[in-house]
Amino acid sequence: MNPAELQKILIAAARANPPGDGVPYAFEKRVMALLAARTASGHPVLWVRGLWRAAVSCLAIALMLGVWAFFNPATGAGTGDLSQNFESTLLAAVDQNAQTQ
Repeated sequence: MNPAELQKILIAAARANPPGDGVPYAFEKRVMALLAARTASGHPVLWVRGLWRAAVSCLAIALMLGVWAFFNPATGAGTGDLSQNFESTLLAAVDQNAQTQ
């Protein structure tokens, strides 16, 4: 929806419903003054706090996984030479293509 059209519709709805007697005098001015008094520096502080908490939790998880990987006994199937396993994996497609031709 077009923002200008939406603004016209909202203003027309507001004019059709006048404020009641339940609204205190100068209520909108007090609300606007409170909004202006809030500083924009509160948002970066919240981001920094959240990011530090996330960094600490990520560090704790990394340390736990590192300790687990260090003390976990290796299984018999995966104890081969990594370079040989990597090379055979990369050349498996080439060997398969050579056998089909």
